[in-house]
Formats: sequence, C-alpha cells, structure tokens
Amino acid sequence: MDILPPSSDAPPPWSASGPEAAPAWPAALPRPARRAPRVAILLSTFNGASWLQAMLDSILAQDWMQWMLLWRDDGSVDGSVAIMRQFQSGPGAGRCREIAPGGGHLGIAASYQMLLRAAPPASTIAFAEQDDVWLPEKLARGLACLADMQADGPALYCGRQILVDSALRPLGLSSPRTERPGLLAALAQNAAAGCTVMMNDAARALATSSTLPDAPVAHDWWACLLVLAAGGTVRVDPHPTVLHRRHRGGLHQYGPDRFMTAFRRNVRQLLAHEGLLSATARSDLGRIEAVLDGRRRDRLRLLRTMPGLHRPRWLENMIFRLRFIAGA
Repeated sequence: MDILPPSSDAPPPWSASGPEAAPAWPAALPRPARRAPRVAILLSTFNGASWLQAMLDSILAQDWMQWMLLWRDDGSVDGSVAIMRQFQSGPGAGRCREIAPGGGHLGIAASYQMLLRAAPPASTIAFAEQDDVWLPEKLARGLACLADMQADGPALYCGRQILVDSALRPLGLSSPRTERPGLLAALAQNAAAGCTVMMNDAARALATSSTLPDAPVAHDWWACLLVLAAGGTVRVDPHPTVLHRRHRGGLHQYGPDRFMTAFRRNVRQLLAHEGLLSATARSDLGRIEAVLDGRRRDRLRLLRTMPGLHRPRWLENMIFRLRFIAGA
C-alpha cells in the first residue's frame, strides 16, 4: 500500500464522507530548525513479528532523519527480538539500541515508562507502536507543530490516525478530538493516541519524574494528563500521519467499570504528584476526588458546576456522564 501523503491529483489513502471526512491536506508546515534535538523514538515490542518490518521500514522512510530508536521486548515468544536485532545491526546500525534485554513481561505502560527513562536528556520523544506504519512526514510534522506551539514548559503533540485493517486496507479515520484539550476534558476521554504522541524535552523530564498509575491506565493518557495538569500545552493535529491497524477482536474502548477504574487512578495519582501540578489543577482534581466515592447526587452536582469535564461528541458525553454519575 502506498503510504505517501495525498497529492493534489491523487485520492487520499482512506475513504470517509460527511462530517467524518478527512480534512483537506494542508500546505506543508515550516520544517523544524536544523539544530532541533534528535528525536528518540520509543518502541515496545510484544509478539509483533508479523508487523514489525513494515513499522521499521516506515521509520527509515521518514523525511526527518535525526532520530534514534530505543526499543525493548516485553517477553515475546515469536520472532520479534530477532527482527529488532537484525535491524539494530543492519539498517539501524549506530542509532538503534535495545533497552533492558531479557527483562521479561512488564505490560505496555511500564515498558514504555522504562524506555522513557532511558531516553537521553534534550530529546524530543516519539512513541511508536509495533503494528503501525508512519507516513514519511510524521516526525517532521510533529517537530514543526511542537516548535509552532512555542511552549516554555512541557508540550505534547498528538494527532488522528488513518485506521486500517491487519492488511493495511483503509477503514476510515479515527474520531476527531478537540485541537487544544484542557485537563478536565482529557480526564473524560484520552485525547492522545500513543502511536502519534511526540513530547518536547520538558514534557519528557516531567514524565520521567512521575510514577504511573496502575493498569488499566495507559502511558499515552498519563503523559497527556500530566502535561496538562502541570500547566503545559497539548495540541491535537487533525491531519493524520499514521496508519493504525485495528485488529479483529482487539479491545479499543474501555468498558464502564474499566473506564471508571482508570479515571479514579488518574485523578488520585495526579494528586499524589501535587508538587508538579498547577494551582488550578490541584483545585479541580481535589473537587473531583472528593465526590468519587460519595453520593450520586454529589457527582451530578459536580458535573453541573464543572462544564469542562465532558467529551466533545453529544452521545459520547452522555455515556461519560452516566458512567461518572453511576460511579461504576
């Protein structure tokens, strides 16, 4: 499948219509400064031998070539490690490094946290997933957007994805997200798809100084929340640069109990890092925490007085409100 971005005389590599149609492809953003810090791409593998080569090839095809790849295997029993080590000694020689070989299965969030802490200072971070394919401008666009944000503190960039099946046949686009989400909206729904996330060095330092909540909280959601709670900036790019596989039988949404478990753990773990939070974040999180295990009418009252705690789409917001009030 052609993974080049659409040109003026070629249709885009996905199909959608109506309000879910892909936005028109924009003019190229200014390239990031030549002295921009090297990008540290973080990749955790787990039984991904069927897809890894396509992911690695798309990294090699990037327009922005100042990158290094840090990877660790999370206990695969297929050929994932062999593929990665062959890449490390071949096309990726000199800029691909294995972290904690033989470290066993930690789970995806803990594995990425280990990779994050292994990234060198002054790095821009890019999360990668083993079964995705990046469009060639993925890194360059993320760097340009981070530069355009002009953030003095932590900044995180993420975007939509072109959803594909296991054979890279297009299925459509991922759901749109608010371009500049606030902390409360990001608590209600993860705004940051991990396969698209890039963070500046201040966000990297912030994330490495924190402790992840227990599962089912994911590393991407936690990084987004932490940046926003610390007074940083998050930008969601509406233009996709990643082909993201949707596997049959895969879990792509939290069920009610699982979501509320993650919600509680996010709120309480953020409050456990009080010294990193802005005054507004401490106040809002404290109000939410106070009603989590209380009466339903207290949670309903909180939603009425905290309008920022919502999801952007009407139906999704109604589902969130019902889950939150019920306290499943």
